[in-house]
Amino acid sequence: MPVPRNAKPPGSKQLRPGKAGAVENGRAEKEESCQAKRSPSSPQGAPKKRSAFGDLTNAHKTQAGPGKKEAVKAGPRKAQKGPATQGVLKNNELNSKKAARKTPPAEVPAEPSLLPKNDSGPEEPVPVQAPAIEDIDREQLGDPYASAEYAKEIFAYMKEREEKFLLPNYMEKQYDISRDMRAILVDWMVEVQENFELTHETLYLAVKLVDNYLAEVVSARDKLQLIGSTAILIASKFEERCPPCVDDFLYICDDAYKREELITMEMSILRTLKFDINIPIPYRFLRRFAKCAHASMETLTLARFICEMTLLEYDYVQESASKLAASCLLLALTMKNLGGWSPTLEYYSGYSSRELQPLVKRLNFLLTYQRDVKLKAVRTKYSHRVFFEVAKSTPMDMLQLEAALNS
Repeated sequence: MPVPRNAKPPGSKQLRPGKAGAVENGRAEKEESCQAKRSPSSPQGAPKKRSAFGDLTNAHKTQAGPGKKEAVKAGPRKAQKGPATQGVLKNNELNSKKAARKTPPAEVPAEPSLLPKNDSGPEEPVPVQAPAIEDIDREQLGDPYASAEYAKEIFAYMKEREEKFLLPNYMEKQYDISRDMRAILVDWMVEVQENFELTHETLYLAVKLVDNYLAEVVSARDKLQLIGSTAILIASKFEERCPPCVDDFLYICDDAYKREELITMEMSILRTLKFDINIPIPYRFLRRFAKCAHASMETLTLARFICEMTLLEYDYVQESASKLAASCLLLALTMKNLGGWSPTLEYYSGYSSRELQPLVKRLNFLLTYQRDVKLKAVRTKYSHRVFFEVAKSTPMDMLQLEAALNS
């Protein structure tokens, strides 16, 4: 049977132009998603040896995918002018012109700067603008390894946890341990950290574990080195990627203790602290505050040297980690003549310059007068060129320091 001219053959159904474009776009997006792969390596190169506080998650900001367009709202259509509407518009224009002639123009208020000054009455106070606070996490929002989206909340949480770990004067109940013995132990722990090439976070956390354990348990002097080595072992498991093994700690103790004694002490420390060993340390706050001040690596190293000197002193055990870090940075900035405590530092640290002044003076006194010349592990460590030889820096005069803090 012959087919008519305009008739469509069966099975050859044509798609609408819009529908065909949607199908093609869908196929293209599907192919692109199948071909796209995430890079297994960090944009910053090989992973760093030392752990960073910000490296918590690989969360990243979701970005709009290619090919997606925002919908554009169509505006209202203009009414077409016909012959009838043109006459009405002309009458309206004539009426509005007549009304404008009758009504006087409204008075426009002049600017305050152009008005004549009235000496009879008091001038209104000019509002003072608040100082601008810099968003220090804005530049790293696109970096999935920096965790900049959560940095402010993380440090606020760590600052809240400081109240839980405030220590009393526990030396009053330690009948067999003195402050000098504790200083000798910490000096030895600094040497262990250097020999094993551990991170500074491990050292600070280990000293915190020793202090928190001694605040709860009365110990004998022959067990003090066992407590210190076990604290480093626990801190290494918490901070290091490849912590040293038990035999290494037995070796550094010159085989004074057995393997069973070290494991028993580890269980005792963890049970006494209820396995809550995420103690805030000043080293983390110091890195955060130095970022607010845009401090150079040399200035930050000087602040770290001051902060590490406090580990040996029992008088700084009761200070909070954030306040100690802020005071060390303020002293380092003052020694380098890099300005005072900026509004950005006050906002992120939570401390004003006046709150930190008493502690800053104590820290400068610590640098000026060394209590024990034999304990020189920290000074020897920071006298190396790797640490910019900051231990050789001349301390400030107390009167000069006070004048700089009050200026």
